[in-house]
Amino acid sequence: MEPLRPAAPRVVIADDDAVFRSGVRAALQEAGIIVIAEADNGRDAIDLAIHFRPDVVLMDVVMVGMDGISATRAITARAPDVRVVLLTSSDDAELGMIGLRAGANGHLVKGIELVELVAAVRQAAGGDPVLAPDVARRLIERLRALPDGGLGVRPVRSTLTSREWEVLDLLCAGLTVDEVSDRLVLARDTVRTHVKRILRKLGVHSQAEAIEMANGIRATYAPGHREPRS
Repeated sequence: MEPLRPAAPRVVIADDDAVFRSGVRAALQEAGIIVIAEADNGRDAIDLAIHFRPDVVLMDVVMVGMDGISATRAITARAPDVRVVLLTSSDDAELGMIGLRAGANGHLVKGIELVELVAAVRQAAGGDPVLAPDVARRLIERLRALPDGGLGVRPVRSTLTSREWEVLDLLCAGLTVDEVSDRLVLARDTVRTHVKRILRKLGVHSQAEAIEMANGIRATYAPGHREPRS
C-alpha cells in the first residue's frame, strides 16, 4: 500500500498587478499547488480567506483601497488558521517587521525567483515562518537589543491583554508614549488609552509604578526563579 501523499497547499493570491498574479499563479500551479482564488484588493482578500480558509494567502502590501497589512490584521483576527505571507516591492525590513506584528507568517521581496516563491509557499503551508534575510536580521538585532531581566516574560494568566503587555514591555524598555506609538504603528491616543487601562488593571497611579510592578512580575516568572521556602 502506497503511503498517503500530503495534500497540495491551497493558496489565495492578493495583488493588484494582474501580470504579477498571472505569473505567480502559473508557477504555483505548475508545481502542483492549488490556487483557489485571486484578489486585487485587501477587502476581497479578507472575504476570500474567511470563505475558503486557504493554507496560505500571498498578500501584496501596497494595494488600492485596503492595504495588505490592514487585511492581514483582519484575517489573523477572523481566520487565525490561515497563514499570510506578505510580498513587497522593496526590501524595507521595517515594513516587514510591521507586517509580522500584524500577524503575518512571513515577508518576502517580489524580486525573488519564482522557484523560491513556490518553496516559500510550501514552507508557510507547513507552518514554518518565511522571512527575507533583511527581516530575519532585523529580528535578531531587536532580540539582542532587549535588556536583561526578562523583558517579554509574562504570567500565563493576566488581566492585561496581549496588546497591553506589548505596550508595557516597551515602556519598561524606556520608550516614551510617542515612541511606543511609532513602534507599534498605533495612534498616540490609542497608546494613551492602553496606558490608562494598564494603570487601572494593575491598581497603580503612574507609569513608573506600572513598570516597577511589571519588573516584579517578570522576576517571579523568569526562568530559574524559585519561591522562598516557608
